[in-house]
Amino acid sequence: MAKGRKNGLYRGISEELSALMRTGWADTERRGLQLSEQAPYAARRRAALSARFPGERLVIPSGNLKVRSNDDSYPFRPYSGYVHMTGDQVRDGALVLEPRADGGHKAYCYQLPREGRDNDEFWTGSTAELWMGRRRSLAESELVLGLPCRDVRTAAGDLAAASGAPTRIVRGHDPALEAVLTTDEERDAGLEEALSDLRLVKDAWEVAEIRKAVDSTVRGFADAVCELPQAIASSERWIEGTFFRRARLEGNAVGYGTICAAGEHATIMHWTDNDGPVRPGDLLLLDAGVETHSLYTADVTRTIPINGTFTPLQRQIYDAVYEAQEAGMAAVKPGAHYRDFHEASQRSLTARLVAWGFIDGPADRAYELGLQRRFTMAGTGHMLGLDVHDCAKARAEEYVDGVLEPGMVLTIEPGLYFQADDLTVPEEWRGLGVRIEDDLVVTDGGHKNLSAGLPRSADDVEAWMAQFAG
Repeated sequence: MAKGRKNGLYRGISEELSALMRTGWADTERRGLQLSEQAPYAARRRAALSARFPGERLVIPSGNLKVRSNDDSYPFRPYSGYVHMTGDQVRDGALVLEPRADGGHKAYCYQLPREGRDNDEFWTGSTAELWMGRRRSLAESELVLGLPCRDVRTAAGDLAAASGAPTRIVRGHDPALEAVLTTDEERDAGLEEALSDLRLVKDAWEVAEIRKAVDSTVRGFADAVCELPQAIASSERWIEGTFFRRARLEGNAVGYGTICAAGEHATIMHWTDNDGPVRPGDLLLLDAGVETHSLYTADVTRTIPINGTFTPLQRQIYDAVYEAQEAGMAAVKPGAHYRDFHEASQRSLTARLVAWGFIDGPADRAYELGLQRRFTMAGTGHMLGLDVHDCAKARAEEYVDGVLEPGMVLTIEPGLYFQADDLTVPEEWRGLGVRIEDDLVVTDGGHKNLSAGLPRSADDVEAWMAQFAG
């Protein structure tokens, strides 16, 4: 029951009920909590952010709940920049970096405190713990995060009254805080850009979390193959639900909407309706990733023959994509340009398309004109981390036009997609789509394929699937 809800069954709260609700509660404060494993890493990230904005006040909100259907809310997912800088996941929070006169910044968090039992808010209010679950007290958060924590209900007033330093806020996550601050939109965008820049190179803790996400994802793919008979009897939704079960059992959820695309749906880049039939003889493209409890995600794709064996044409297309991925992965190493792996994969696919007669050659000219994009559609990869397309607001010169460094984590995902209504290819090619995607971390000596636990070559995929056949 929300306080004051229209059409609620109760017309009010009697004094007697109010008195009853306020008494007889145990002390549940958690004492002796330990600093989180991520806290020292978050402190170093804040120091790096501080160095970029001397003398400026920085406000990084976590975000608010969003209504899904009347008083039901979408599952809360905090802003990734806030998570990266704090290791925290609370709603309605904010990290503030307050400039110090002697240089650097003092960091503290605004958070919703626990509600006391001396009024009715704890069981009737919009943030009522008896409705939404217990949250940490400010004292508990200070122990876990290693940061001073303040009551967020004073944040708007505090920030409105603050003076002596220019302020930047990450926009789009907390309208109430934005409303009390006079900031410049372009300068605010610079703060979000910096937060993305600082996620480009992952620290050791982050790489370990992504590895956890990938390992769970590998198990989720095996679950999906095991349950193909049930999917054949129902629809793509069975595969989606199967993978989601693994994601919820071992992590927080899925890191993005799972793509379960059978048959001609595999030619649709972001097919998430997942309501089509799963037929033996067709291909199934599964693009999915488990998100860990710390919110780092995997992003892996495999295209498998539903009956366990590729047809000759399916294998021909699959092998072309596999070779393109091999070429792209070979280009991932320190000092290489970010675009190198994309170019290597795309040139490989372009040469195949020219050889098949689907685009005019020579291959170098076709690539320069981008003719292959009719069939390859998208770029060949992206950064990976807290967001499935991580660091999206980073400066182009640091990201897409930058150079690879050890600690960067990225996907390599070439694909070929022959649309069902494409009259430029033979009929038997229409409705076939193949994508192979793996998650790589750049190392001092080259790269490590974190998702190597899933077979990639056509022979290995068939052998792997045979292990699960009834």
